[in-house]
Amino acid sequence: MRKIVFPPVDSATEDGLVAIGGDLEVDTLIEAYKHGIFPWPISLDFPLAWFSPDPRGIILFENLHVSKSFEKFYKKTNLQVSFNQAFKEVVRNCAVMLRKDQPSTWITPDIISGYQKLFEAGLDYSVEVWNEKKLVGGLYGVAMGEFVSGESMFMLEDNASKMALYGLTQQLKKKGIKWLDTQMVTPVVEQFGGQYIERDEFLEMLEKTDWNKSRSEIFE
Repeated sequence: MRKIVFPPVDSATEDGLVAIGGDLEVDTLIEAYKHGIFPWPISLDFPLAWFSPDPRGIILFENLHVSKSFEKFYKKTNLQVSFNQAFKEVVRNCAVMLRKDQPSTWITPDIISGYQKLFEAGLDYSVEVWNEKKLVGGLYGVAMGEFVSGESMFMLEDNASKMALYGLTQQLKKKGIKWLDTQMVTPVVEQFGGQYIERDEFLEMLEKTDWNKSRSEIFE
């Protein structure tokens, strides 16, 4: 068995860069996430980069906020949410969904391959949003026991990404999970009560995490 060792996160640069290079095998990703580190390729032309930002974005479910406008939409919508039914399709859609002020996607072919392996190992998940039989939104992330992250999301219809995030938070709350790692606080995350905390506080939360629950226990 390989021994994977990352530099300590307190050695990170000001923007959170911990290391460059390596691979995206399952054991590497497990070791990274257990130490508060995640891969984030800068571009197709740059080597694989690993980050542990300070501060760190999370949603504490005790602070979860749902706007009145979204509540109104949710009560009327015909959109449906599922879990782990179309992982590949969700990741592919996230990969081609360019964001404002972002000329290219960070979801490289290596990222897609690495997270597919993680999914096959039962350590990754997807949320799908359907309009009848058409996939119109979703998100994917890591699910290692009680640690759950949101890596990326997409939408093809208004509010579809919000539906995915809301559906995820409700499922996690139902299973007794208290928070979601969002890494950064995007406008959508902020609308649901996302906040930044210091990295040291985030690492303390990781130390208290039960890593042994299976994905099926969380998303059954």
